[in-house]
Amino acid sequence: MSMLPWNADDLTFDETRFKGVARLFPLPDLVMFPHVMQPLHIFEPRYREMLNDALDSDGLIAMSILAPGWEANYEGKPRLLPQVCVGKVVTHQRLEDGRYNIMLLGMRRARLVSEVANGRSFRTAELELLDETYPGEGEADRAELQAVLCREFQQALPLPPGAKSPGPVQDLLAAELPLAVLTDLASFALPLDAGLKCRLLAECNVDRRAELLLETLGKPWKGIPAAPAPAAAGFPPRFSQN
Repeated sequence: MSMLPWNADDLTFDETRFKGVARLFPLPDLVMFPHVMQPLHIFEPRYREMLNDALDSDGLIAMSILAPGWEANYEGKPRLLPQVCVGKVVTHQRLEDGRYNIMLLGMRRARLVSEVANGRSFRTAELELLDETYPGEGEADRAELQAVLCREFQQALPLPPGAKSPGPVQDLLAAELPLAVLTDLASFALPLDAGLKCRLLAECNVDRRAELLLETLGKPWKGIPAAPAPAAAGFPPRFSQN
């Protein structure tokens, strides 16, 4: 899905250099996750300014989610949900008319603490970075949990239009990804409703994320009741427009 090559530094997040405030890119229909790459088409003037500011600085953009009812005040500052994914621009392509196509790599979970006035056309906010946890009590069953989730994810993964197999996605899953990466890839790629995706983004307990996904797929882990069935969607992701 990339447009231009990137180097290893583009794929890292240096927490020691993060000042706790990030640019916000709120969308109503995209829940971003760490460990995944999302193509974005940037065309609104305020988000062009946001991107240019990011490219001149740390390259970071926090993907946030517009709360229900955003339509009445989209041009202003509609309410945002607290779940945030901090991403880093790893490639960008400037078009002749000033629009951009970019690839954003999800880096870290975060919680929106409060918005910060910046005198710019785009929004910024103070964020609290969230650390992932692997509970000690789940260590004995984690390998089995990962194997089951990987199998169910492969079976449930929707195919791109006209494709007979997921192709590169299957190759990626065969690489024995860490459970945290597997849960985020599944959360992003599976056809889940936005509310559940927000819940998965907010969940820092990696084992619990895996359990939630299995519940949703109708394969509850250790007899945990199943969650509501997912809604329709598709994978790989298309370019998301602001």
